[in-house]
Amino acid sequence: MANEFDIYKGHTGIPGNRMKAKIRKIATFVEETCTEMGRPVQPPTRRAAAVAVIENPCAGKYVEDLTELMDIGEELGELLTQRAVTALGILANTVESYGKAAAVGENGELEHAAAILHPKLGTPVRRVLGKGAALIPSSKKRGGLGVVLDIPVGHKDAAFVRSHFDGMEVRLNDAPRANEIMVAIAVTDSGRPLPRVGGLAKDQIKGEDGLH
Repeated sequence: MANEFDIYKGHTGIPGNRMKAKIRKIATFVEETCTEMGRPVQPPTRRAAAVAVIENPCAGKYVEDLTELMDIGEELGELLTQRAVTALGILANTVESYGKAAAVGENGELEHAAAILHPKLGTPVRRVLGKGAALIPSSKKRGGLGVVLDIPVGHKDAAFVRSHFDGMEVRLNDAPRANEIMVAIAVTDSGRPLPRVGGLAKDQIKGEDGLH
């Protein structure tokens, strides 16, 4: 009989022993803003990020075929989205914004972060959330221990919703090590606190072209 670590991770949110990613640690962060400039924010705006610190199989050498990292991105897209949604304590289909980011250690290259973030990671993110017509905002960087990971976020169905242009900073004091990559997914249940710069309102979203 399979134990919980043998079950496909997409159904449990638990890293399984079938995963290609070698995960050293996972961390989750939740921010809740209750007031802004002395004004109450009702309901509070909330956002969460899940971060995995993984071994970089391509560290310290040039690798032409980055398929292994692309496959790792697909695994982490599902796992980290589930973790972030669970941290917020909301239904996945009620998530309003999303974003992704990666930071490679000094023995990695930016293309390693790109391989994880771009070709395959987005599909499982959208599958967990039930939708996601807009491109997933992303950032990548190289850094050492304690580097700040900047995760841009935007509305998951309409990129023109200005109230949801935002970002989230996270850091771990012991990552990434030289041969590691930090990978993060952020989700929100709302836009910025007290938005008032105009643009498409979320109740006007059509959610068909990823823009409006």
